Amino acid sequence: MVKEFERAGFPIVQMCNLIPVATTVGSNRIVPTISIPYPLGDPGTTKEEQWKLRYHRVGIALDALATDIEEQTVFKVKI
Repeated sequence: MVKEFERAGFPIVQMCNLIPVATTVGSNRIVPTISIPYPLGDPGTTKEEQWKLRYHRVGIALDALATDIEEQTVFKVKI
């Protein structure tokens, strides 16, 4: 489905933790997440730490949307 949106002219960012799967299905902009059950959080941390983590990852995804790319790109995430 990601490829269809992009073919229609809408840039898409896929946030996932299984990067090889995302590249295999053809996602062009990929942002790594934390884990399968908690892609944008860690229930073992405080709510403040989770908010910071989510804010950071969504910021990277927004930057990825604004980035012109020529090939599949996995955007780096600082821990």
